[in-house]
Amino acid sequence: MRHNKKFNHLGRTTSHRKAMLSNMASSLIQHKRIATTLAKAKALQVYVEPLLTKSKDDTTHSRRTVFSHLQNKEMVTELFQNVSVKIANRPGGYTRILRTGFRLGDNAEMCIIELVDYNENMLKEKATKKAARTRRAGAAKKADVAATAPAAPVAVETPAAPVATEETPAAE
Repeated sequence: MRHNKKFNHLGRTTSHRKAMLSNMASSLIQHKRIATTLAKAKALQVYVEPLLTKSKDDTTHSRRTVFSHLQNKEMVTELFQNVSVKIANRPGGYTRILRTGFRLGDNAEMCIIELVDYNENMLKEKATKKAARTRRAGAAKKADVAATAPAAPVAVETPAAPVATEETPAAE
């Protein structure tokens, strides 16, 4: 029975799964975006987000901890020098999964996993959307204030209907 065994084993042995996730995390840090299956992306997200959090604190201990997971000296340097600077003020949620459809051969669901702070297009959209934000509660308060204020008489103009006039012959 699999009671209390919640993470996805991805159909691999423990050593294969650890090596695969380590390589995928290194690729994600290097390229900032990788295409993979949805199951692998979700497993990678659980694997790499604690490493990104650990990179915010640049100490020897955190570098060694991250290196024990990544096993790639260049990617540890990249993570602590470049990536951690961009994610310094983010409280979590460093990666984003975008579904892209299904693979032709086996119909596996494909996706792109990316680092959130490196997608310039999404950052531009976020900045423009934030400016146009409104709250419904504010509109309701304005409506209540208008309803309680004494109503001033409002003159309503109705468009004049065209009046049909008959021409009468003039008396000669």
